[in-house]
Amino acid sequence: MGLTSADFEVVEMDTDLLIIGGGMSACGAAVEAKYWAGDDIKVLLVDKAAMERSGAVAQGLSAINTYPGWTRDENTIEDYIRYVTQDLMGISREDLVWDMATHVDGSVHLFEKWGLPIWKDAEGKYIHEGRWQIMIHGESYKPIVAEAAKKALGEGNYLERVFIVKLLLDEKEPNRIAGAVGFSVRENKFYVIKCNAAIVCTGGGVHIFRPRSVQEGLGRTWYPPWSTGSTYAMMGQVGAKLTQMEVIFIPARFKDGYGPVGAWFLFFAAKATNIDGEEYMVKNAPEFEKWAPYGTIKPLPTCLRNHAMIVDMREGKGPLFVRTDLAMQEIIKKDPKRVKTVESEAWEDFLDMTITQADLWCSYNIHPEKEPWEIMPAEPYFIGSHSGQGGAWCSGDPRISPPEYCWDYKGVVYNRMTTVNGLFAAGDGCGGNPHKFSSGSHAEGRIAAKNAIKFILNNRDFKPTIGDVQKLKEEVLRPLDTFEKHKGYTSVPDINPNYIRPRQMLHRIMKCMDEYAGGVSTMYTTNKPMLEKALQLLKFMKEDSEKLAAENLHELMRCWENYHRIWAAEAHVRHKLFREETRWPGYYYRSDFPRMDDENWRVFTVSQYDPASGEWKMEKVPYISIL
Repeated sequence: MGLTSADFEVVEMDTDLLIIGGGMSACGAAVEAKYWAGDDIKVLLVDKAAMERSGAVAQGLSAINTYPGWTRDENTIEDYIRYVTQDLMGISREDLVWDMATHVDGSVHLFEKWGLPIWKDAEGKYIHEGRWQIMIHGESYKPIVAEAAKKALGEGNYLERVFIVKLLLDEKEPNRIAGAVGFSVRENKFYVIKCNAAIVCTGGGVHIFRPRSVQEGLGRTWYPPWSTGSTYAMMGQVGAKLTQMEVIFIPARFKDGYGPVGAWFLFFAAKATNIDGEEYMVKNAPEFEKWAPYGTIKPLPTCLRNHAMIVDMREGKGPLFVRTDLAMQEIIKKDPKRVKTVESEAWEDFLDMTITQADLWCSYNIHPEKEPWEIMPAEPYFIGSHSGQGGAWCSGDPRISPPEYCWDYKGVVYNRMTTVNGLFAAGDGCGGNPHKFSSGSHAEGRIAAKNAIKFILNNRDFKPTIGDVQKLKEEVLRPLDTFEKHKGYTSVPDINPNYIRPRQMLHRIMKCMDEYAGGVSTMYTTNKPMLEKALQLLKFMKEDSEKLAAENLHELMRCWENYHRIWAAEAHVRHKLFREETRWPGYYYRSDFPRMDDENWRVFTVSQYDPASGEWKMEKVPYISIL
């Protein structure tokens, strides 16, 4: 007999605050929550992976991309808000950006205190990669931050290798979080966790669109493949409003290995050229004027830099190259003694965060000081903390935010609370607040945690009531029972009319989104009929997801990851269909609305799923600037 739901022990737990996830925002939430909670309030963190190597910073990082430096008089908060808003083509929750930016320097200083090596000059000042970025020796970045979080929480207050898959609303009080359910990916245990408040910190989404790398390279993506849209799916399913879910991010990276290009452009001053040796950013400058004023202000928005690449690729001017050879030669010419140092720094940029790129260059006998390597826009990613901005529509701080962007629970406003009472979001989960990256996500986790503890203190008498535990267990573990019941029907387990395996579903999701929702195969282009077709196919997949089958715990995890991907994909398609303009060329193009429309669409798009009726509602929320 194989594994079935009957083999699982039910583990019921109670906590005051539940932190879901183990990445940078979750670690920030853990440290801050315990500071304010003391010994009276119980804080529990649950991570699908192991905290030392979970989240977007798992493999390491060569730079901290958000350090305004206002605490050291390097920039002002206003400067940073203008930069972020401009980079996202005129749209950001300026109030949330302000709030994050005032706290992020503090997170960076904590990292250094905990042992993170930050590059410094002879005077002891941080060495910048660009205006907002500082260089680090970051291979152990995540273990350092995770260690601090674990020490703050204490033994017994964090669960690793436990996948939370479903949030629970309270049975007695409408629109109130009451807990969550999930399962261990290592043991036969089903977890039911009741809580007074929860913070969702489970990252963005990968493999929702088909990656450029196929077959043996399927898992070779830029953003970690274990981030599967759970953030957006779980919050959306319980009725939390989502915002800006149309804004996916397309990173331009070294081809195939997804190696970072920021250090090469900013730190080593490399140029990027097409096959004719032209700098495509210079050649295509007239294109940027079509997206004025954002395309005519420096620095140029990230999506427009992508757009310049795509223009040349459409003209047959590819492949495109980062001229690592010319950059290195220029450095050598200026200071021959720095050759070995610069070479070491260039390789460390990969070894700190994208070892695959270093492996690839070695396997191709590439010497970056002698020859260039191709640069290519990747597939779309859901990542609200980077140069995208999808996530939950969260309340701001009434001391900063416009009243329209704040809401209360029993007369008190809680910063970073979603539209579900007691449910908070941070990192990729908090929408409209881009360019947080690792340090900003950590800072936002701290902000959310402080407010969640305040929420708990103000509502100590709440007793969560959840539904039938046995039914929840059957729902979550159904793929195991489905496989066991029907596996003998055919001689080959992968081919069976009674179920679908997770890998098969994954390819259906990626094919649909790639071909109809603006993936790499259409050069990121879509339109109304294509998006409507995507919705039709996603509806079929939702129905078929009830027949997902799992042979073991690993496949059970894959089943639920794909279920979350379908939900995130639907939210994305609905938002992209709703916004009738092309505001982020280089991320996606609406061929039926090929231009930006500030008059009608410089607004936030907000969606809400009704758990009772199963219907979606879309709305515009006016843009309010605080500058």
